[in-house]
Amino acid sequence: MIPMQINPEVKQHLAKNDIVALESTVITHGLPYPQNENLALDMEQEVRENGCIPATIGMVNGELIIGLNKEQIHRLSTGSHMRKISQRDYGIGMAKKMDGGTTVAGTILASLQAGIHVFATGGIGGVHRGSFFDVSADLPVLSQYPMIVVCAGAKSILDLPATLEKLETLGVPVLGYQTDAFPAFYSTSSGLGVDMRVDSPEEVVEIAHYHWEMGIRSSILVVVPPPSDVALPNEDVENEIQDAVKIAEEKGIRGAKVTPFLLEKMNQLTAGKSMHTNLALLKNNARVGALIAKAYSQQK
Repeated sequence: MIPMQINPEVKQHLAKNDIVALESTVITHGLPYPQNENLALDMEQEVRENGCIPATIGMVNGELIIGLNKEQIHRLSTGSHMRKISQRDYGIGMAKKMDGGTTVAGTILASLQAGIHVFATGGIGGVHRGSFFDVSADLPVLSQYPMIVVCAGAKSILDLPATLEKLETLGVPVLGYQTDAFPAFYSTSSGLGVDMRVDSPEEVVEIAHYHWEMGIRSSILVVVPPPSDVALPNEDVENEIQDAVKIAEEKGIRGAKVTPFLLEKMNQLTAGKSMHTNLALLKNNARVGALIAKAYSQQK
């Protein structure tokens, strides 16, 4: 039996389908304290203000929590030796009674266990620059499990053209929410396109409905540009990314350490601007996720 606890409020709303799942690696690995804790609470508040119930997902002492309470969020925000909980990590984390933050892949799997269908995050993982073999576990999970995933595209430190090609190969439709462009996380456009522009939450839900009615099991990826008032110019961001990647290579940083290193280095190189954009787009995605979950609830 899976060691899983569903928050009572979340459990009460499962039948209504008006819940937005939120990941927790941004708490455990993405931001320093207290920004991480404040962001987690702010994202939950965004969901509530837009008519839905937030369910921040994480692992506490080996137990999968669907809807972390404030004490548990504080524990994950301030603790040490946190594990990233992706697809391969659940058995390890549960057996060894670990604390950890769920990744995009991990949150999708947990959400489906609980019966949640809409998930909002910052950026998905993808194909890493310079290595087509270094591919995030997020992509195969997106291809295998039905979920509406709201994000600002893939993290711009990745190879975005290769990531989009991989999503196409895996059969994951990419919908641009009120945009024709695939966002570059910190920037409103990467210069790449999307499969279809949608201008309302209802359009997203309708496409998801027909997609899954066909027996297709992949997720629907809804990409949302960062708010224009905090978005950074793509050319400037690209220059900083190239510098950050070069520094990582010189330091011999590999594997799971690459992404957090690059994000922190980006924050330094942009004098804090990238973190400001990151926080704003995460809250905006939570808002859009709530609008879609509300439409999903009404259509169900």
